[in-house]
Amino acid sequence: MSHSALFLVLGASGGTGKHFVSQVLADGHRVRALVRTPEKLAKLVGDKNRLEVWPGSITDETIDTDKLVKGVDYVVSMLGDVNAQRTAKINTTFVKRLVPSMRQSGVRRFLYQAGGLSRPYQGQLSPLLWGIRYTLARGYAGQHEDNEAVMEYLATEGNDMEWIVHRAGIGSDGPSKGVLERSKSFSVATFVDCATYSHRLVMDDSAVPMNEALKRKHAGAHGPHKAPKLGGVGGGGGGGKMSIAQKMMAKMGYKEGVGLGKEGEGIVNPIEVKLRPQGAGVGAVKERTEQYKQEQRRAAERRGEEYEGSSGEERKARRERKKRAPGGAGTDSGTSTPGGTRRPKTKYKTAADVQAAAPGLDVPPQMLHSLVDATGLTKKLLTNFSGLMTPAAAPADSETERIAKRERLELEAFIEAWHGIQEQKIYAEEHEGQHQVELEQEREELEKLQAIAEAVESLRIGRPSGDSEDGHGSPVSGWETTLQKLEKLQSEHKHELERYSLSEAAVSAVTPVFKQRMASWEPLENPELLVDDLQRIQIVLGIAPKEEIANVTSHDLLDEAYGKSRRQKTTSSYETLVYNIWVPKLRTTITNWDVLDHGPLTAVVQAWRPLLPAFLYGHVMDQLIVPKLTAALQAWDPRKRNHHHKHSNIKHAEPHTYIFPWLPYLPPYQLDAKASSGLLVDVKRRLRQVLEGWDVAAGVLPDLLEWRDLLLSELDHLLVRHMLPRLSLYLSNTFDVDPSDQDLTPLENVFKWRTMFKPEVLARLLIAEFFPKWLATLHLWLTAEDANLEEIGQWFSWWKQQLPEELRNHPDIVVEWEKGTSMINAALDLLDQGAPLSNLPPPAAGPARPIAKELARKLEMPRHQTRQPHTEGMEFKDVVEAWCAEEDLTMLPLREAHPTTGLPLFRITASATGKGGVVAYLKGDIVWAQRKSDRSFYDPVGLDEKLVARAEGK
Repeated sequence: MSHSALFLVLGASGGTGKHFVSQVLADGHRVRALVRTPEKLAKLVGDKNRLEVWPGSITDETIDTDKLVKGVDYVVSMLGDVNAQRTAKINTTFVKRLVPSMRQSGVRRFLYQAGGLSRPYQGQLSPLLWGIRYTLARGYAGQHEDNEAVMEYLATEGNDMEWIVHRAGIGSDGPSKGVLERSKSFSVATFVDCATYSHRLVMDDSAVPMNEALKRKHAGAHGPHKAPKLGGVGGGGGGGKMSIAQKMMAKMGYKEGVGLGKEGEGIVNPIEVKLRPQGAGVGAVKERTEQYKQEQRRAAERRGEEYEGSSGEERKARRERKKRAPGGAGTDSGTSTPGGTRRPKTKYKTAADVQAAAPGLDVPPQMLHSLVDATGLTKKLLTNFSGLMTPAAAPADSETERIAKRERLELEAFIEAWHGIQEQKIYAEEHEGQHQVELEQEREELEKLQAIAEAVESLRIGRPSGDSEDGHGSPVSGWETTLQKLEKLQSEHKHELERYSLSEAAVSAVTPVFKQRMASWEPLENPELLVDDLQRIQIVLGIAPKEEIANVTSHDLLDEAYGKSRRQKTTSSYETLVYNIWVPKLRTTITNWDVLDHGPLTAVVQAWRPLLPAFLYGHVMDQLIVPKLTAALQAWDPRKRNHHHKHSNIKHAEPHTYIFPWLPYLPPYQLDAKASSGLLVDVKRRLRQVLEGWDVAAGVLPDLLEWRDLLLSELDHLLVRHMLPRLSLYLSNTFDVDPSDQDLTPLENVFKWRTMFKPEVLARLLIAEFFPKWLATLHLWLTAEDANLEEIGQWFSWWKQQLPEELRNHPDIVVEWEKGTSMINAALDLLDQGAPLSNLPPPAAGPARPIAKELARKLEMPRHQTRQPHTEGMEFKDVVEAWCAEEDLTMLPLREAHPTTGLPLFRITASATGKGGVVAYLKGDIVWAQRKSDRSFYDPVGLDEKLVARAEGK
């Protein structure tokens, strides 16, 4: 090119890149170099005023590729990072970002340098290169796969651009070996030779393969594009449009007059059909058509052979072979027996052919003098190469022929040995090249390690509270200086943090300040101390990022990443630091923490949660906060206080006021109501204990409805099993039907619980405890001597008004009202008949008590399902396990057997640790429990409150 072009060189500080930049600058062109370490370009030769250095790396996603290629004429990529390419295709990723910017800016050409062991797109490696790649160079597999992905992308997505791929075989960084030329054979060159070749290649227009897209692109630059005309037969310029089939063939690369196939090895003209005469068999006529002969002749010419057809040419060739045969022609006996074996034709090579077959091999004159010319009628020694291929007859098995054959075999052996030496030489040069590349990589790795060592060495803090000065003279605290150094280490060596365990050095750097700050830290007063600072360097500290979880109302949506963590063998340096310094400080704070003042501590957990490993977060919640909440829950006493205090006491505080604020932070297993342990299980147990001892006269348990959204159906089971019996007993002992002086207080106290129960539950309660007394009083009044039916009717109507409307009109309650109406009508019938009212039949007995278990079964079972009788074996064991789950008990197998029956033993206990309780075994549909006094005896027990009491240790 005559004008000064602008080259964008990627990898300009590498082995080939530095030589390429020097040559481009020496030619008077300009260079824009993207390098990670600009200092490496200080030793370049050339006018550095035309060198524009852009510090950066191709792995940096913030690089603006549009600005990078703006005004650029040629883009040359000589990238390669073996360590980074082992885990990611960094070159492919950057090329995919770079090509659209090149296309938009109109960059003329793109040259990509790949390794000689990288497989070309849709091509194969030779066996030698394949063996080297997967043996000596197997450590560069990631680099070759990255190069192959780039070539595939350019071949499939970059058809509209001019691009060249140079698969270079580089052996060392030594001096030039000569001029590197394009070849399909493998060769090993130096860095400077590859740079010179790439410089010449990128500016050579003929090096770019012109596909159809590029042809149309270049044709459009010189004038309007016209559709090509389809020529006639023989290449004439006939007109007309192409048919659909012709268009499809042309689209696939077919050219008229050329054979089918990628290399044109197929047929040119369609297959002709030759019809045999009617009645003629196979072989009666010559069936080879002219089209077939032309195709066979063309195929033979492609192979460098002479085609012999089945016509006169074949007969002529047979006659010539008979003339050359020993004994001449006409020796045929006319029989079918062959006339004898024919000796194979001997082929000779000249010394020029020998030297051409083994380039670089010098045949000594002594060997040429020892070659005997056995092709003529007389024997002579060779003194030159003339006439070596002149055919002539020689006597068979002569001494001269044996000498010539021996000398030829020796020469062929020398040639084969020479080929082996050449292959060994190529192998040695390739091995040397790989060592040079590895040495360069090790040098870069050493420089990187040196930079990391210097960065780690600079991580020193004098006095944490002291001040120092930066380069501009402004005061910067020692802690802030350390943070800035760690941020720099985190950004510049992001990919080497785990490889070189840089997190340990970072933790060591922050440990002194962390200890000092934690010693004087008041978590409840300043919950976010050091949080922002640690989040700035969380990557270099080895903290895995976690997504913040939002405040939720349903435990189904809680973050499961903080569930029970998987066990790991060792902890990291950061985890050890937090466990040894931060956790003890928080443990001391939680020990003296007032559960009712949840705000400061929840702020601490929320602030530090992204910085805590999963197992440490679970430890804080399970071992520190949940036990504190459980202790407050056990101290809860909802009974009314006789004296009112100014400050709320933990004993009388409602549990939901200090438990609900922790729901967004608790692990999911703590909020599983059906688990064997957890905070919600403790809540259920405490509610059960409170309900069993609750005084119905005190009204409804305060804020019991607050737990419904969390406990769901579990709350209904608790109320039916533990509160409903209390209501039934309360009505049975305190309520009487007295028409003269009716006291409705017990009934009103029961009706206060109607919001906690379904109407059918309270209806069954009234049928069991209220209506038997009411019907008995009605019968007693009707059979009295002074009974006034009008007063009885008013009393009947008055009672209907005392029940709430949802109970008054309930179908089961209506049946009981009808029983009273039937009793009154029966009394009127007796009066009409003149019979005494003493003949009035008494009311039927009410339902059996207690009703709680029956109602509980109805709540659990569908209405269409009937109770199945217990069966033996595993089915009864499932029934017992279900009963234990309902009673908040645990049934654990002991891996022991009863000494007499051999049946397995179980432990039924209320303890979450699995200790205590009662030992039992199942036989048939009976539970046999161990005696306390004599453990060798077992007594049958029922699934009732007695077994629950024994399991609870009462």
